[in-house]
Amino acid sequence: MKKKKIYLSVMMMTFLASVAICAADSRTPQVGDILPVIELSKPGDSAELKYLGLSGSGVFKVQQIKAEVLIIEIFSMYCPYCQAEAPSINELYKSIENNPALNNKIKIIGIGTGNTSFETDIFRKKYQVAFPLFPDGDFKLHKIIGEVRTPYFFVVKLKGGKAEVIYSKLGALGDNKSFLNQIVKSAGLK
Repeated sequence: MKKKKIYLSVMMMTFLASVAICAADSRTPQVGDILPVIELSKPGDSAELKYLGLSGSGVFKVQQIKAEVLIIEIFSMYCPYCQAEAPSINELYKSIENNPALNNKIKIIGIGTGNTSFETDIFRKKYQVAFPLFPDGDFKLHKIIGEVRTPYFFVVKLKGGKAEVIYSKLGALGDNKSFLNQIVKSAGLK
């Protein structure tokens, strides 16, 4: 009986330790962290490739995007909050693109967690999203970034092949002008 209790205790501690290790591996990156490497398939659309500063086909790492700052929206086409936030993110995109001081420095992408290419295309068309959207149908990227809820926003400063997180938050961005001012200041953009 005593051996059984010891055996069960050891098994329980082993299980809890493995859960803790798995949880540590999938921690959501916070401000000051380096964003884990995220690989995406290059868009087939030449305008989207040009926007990202990429060429050719195959895969790329988000750290290869030609920008100083990258805003990443984690969304799902089934998320009502993502749907409600879409017009605001579209306005943010337009305000960045229409600002000569920012349009080559800040880029936006969306990653559709649990969404196939078909689903991200539906979202793109329905909400008239002009920036690149990437599917994550198998939740692979979602796991890498800590299985966040949607919408979730990361803003990373791209420098030297690394992506330093300068913003990490669940939910709506709020006022676009305030958000953009915060990002410009946090990234040290001029």
